[in-house]
Amino acid sequence: MKLKPFLAIAAALFAASTAHAADKVKVEYWSNSLSPKFDAVMKDLTAKFNKSQTGIEAVWVDVPWDAFQARVVSSVAAGNVPGLVNLPKPWMDQFAQQKIIQPITKQVGGFKNVYTNGALKDVTYEGEIYGLPWYQVTAVLFFNKELLAKAGVKEAPKSFDELLKTARVVKEKTGVAGFAPKLNDGFAGWFLYDGLPVVQNGKAVFNSPAHVKLVEEFKKAYADGVIPKDAFKMQFEEQIAAFGSAKVAMFGEGAHALKRTQTDSPKVYAQTGVAGFPEGKGNTPFGGFLFLWSVPKGFKNVDAAVKVGQFISNDESQLAFAKASATFPSTNKALDDAFFQAGAKSKDPVEQATAVAASAIKSSRTLTVSGLPDEAAMNKKMNDEIEAAIIGRKPVKQALDEAVAFWNSKFAAGK
Repeated sequence: MKLKPFLAIAAALFAASTAHAADKVKVEYWSNSLSPKFDAVMKDLTAKFNKSQTGIEAVWVDVPWDAFQARVVSSVAAGNVPGLVNLPKPWMDQFAQQKIIQPITKQVGGFKNVYTNGALKDVTYEGEIYGLPWYQVTAVLFFNKELLAKAGVKEAPKSFDELLKTARVVKEKTGVAGFAPKLNDGFAGWFLYDGLPVVQNGKAVFNSPAHVKLVEEFKKAYADGVIPKDAFKMQFEEQIAAFGSAKVAMFGEGAHALKRTQTDSPKVYAQTGVAGFPEGKGNTPFGGFLFLWSVPKGFKNVDAAVKVGQFISNDESQLAFAKASATFPSTNKALDDAFFQAGAKSKDPVEQATAVAASAIKSSRTLTVSGLPDEAAMNKKMNDEIEAAIIGRKPVKQALDEAVAFWNSKFAAGK
């Protein structure tokens, strides 16, 4: 056998395969604190994508939460960026403002309608799309059916006004606090939920008569015991404990929240009702939070990066991750899957809550204000002033005026 022709052919084939490998676009995509818990699902998604491609190679890299922002910023500064980064909505806004990520409006135009309306709004910043929606959560309304029945309430509230009225009737008829709102995470979300702007044209505007009216409603509810006196200190655990001991009749949380009640307070669990958290005037329920995929500034093959992101965030991939993580997808078709909807007719509150949340989350928004020049100090000032107003230490208008003045001094200093 003559080896020279054979070796020549082999060498040519090897060279061709090497050239083909070199021609592949490598797209690193950085997730945010998913390893090791979600290694299996992320490795499986990566392998499936790579098997389906000839010109793109996806490489999954997980980065710890505490190091994530700094690592993205330094990679952009060094010009050695990944193709995709996994961001929560507030970080997306901040990075878009700082031009650390780039718009992908044109690349996603052909398939953007697979995502929910709320998620699409979340990934839009100043008219441009900066992210591919991925996993999300939202709150549902849990209520003690026995306490509402004692108060003569036959249906779950369908608006926030109805929610506060129901909570007041429960307090008056049963002596139990009617509603435990989330107040320890900051009040800006409640303004946005009510359809009220927090910042406009680079200035804080949350001291208008409408803003004052909303805070006054919370103040009256607090003074009358309609909301718990320790509402500003209530973390997740305290909220669950209060509901489980029948010290509060209603609260909003994720569908998973009643697992503790099921174990610790089976009697209360058995009489728990579930409804969608009423949409506010901002056309969203409360408690939504979205994670997404963005393309950092400086990554040259944006089309390849978006192709990876499109695969990771398609119906099948989102459903696989949601099942593994007890979160919800951000695509309409995946949310309609039997995995989420099977509990719609169940008598079990957690199963009901999953189906309710999967429907409500289609309009859910992430209610945060991002890209502030001194975010920690500004949010603390707002929260301190509003807490002082609600518990009665300061008039509401004065508190909001002082918070707005502080915010606008920060905006002016940042120019």
